Amino acid sequence: MPDEPHRFSRAAEELIASLRRVPSEDPRGTRRRPSRDFVELVDSLRAKHGIGRPTAEQELRDKWPEIVGTANASYSHAVRIDERGRLIVHASHAVVRNELFMNRTEIIDRIRRVPGCGSIKQLHLSQG
Repeated sequence: MPDEPHRFSRAAEELIASLRRVPSEDPRGTRRRPSRDFVELVDSLRAKHGIGRPTAEQELRDKWPEIVGTANASYSHAVRIDERGRLIVHASHAVVRNELFMNRTEIIDRIRRVPGCGSIKQLHLSQG
């Protein structure tokens, strides 16, 4: 006795369903895939999204007061690194945003010294 019942093709199952006048089990746009082990699925998702690994963005957030100073760090934070090599920074105060803008070359030099952040080319400052 086989463990799993025989699976017909989609066309055959649709024909059988229409002859029996019952709706098909699978919606029209879905694709059947073999099931995967849960542990394998979780491991692949952790690897894909970098869960549990230190990231360059988290390293910047941890060292942000050292990079821009404690006064500026209390009114700004590094958000993310985009695909073009820009660091997106939100500043909640216009004076702090201006200060960061005026010292952006020095800040970029400090950022590049942080491990994993050597590819950052620019700062993108936004008020928020």
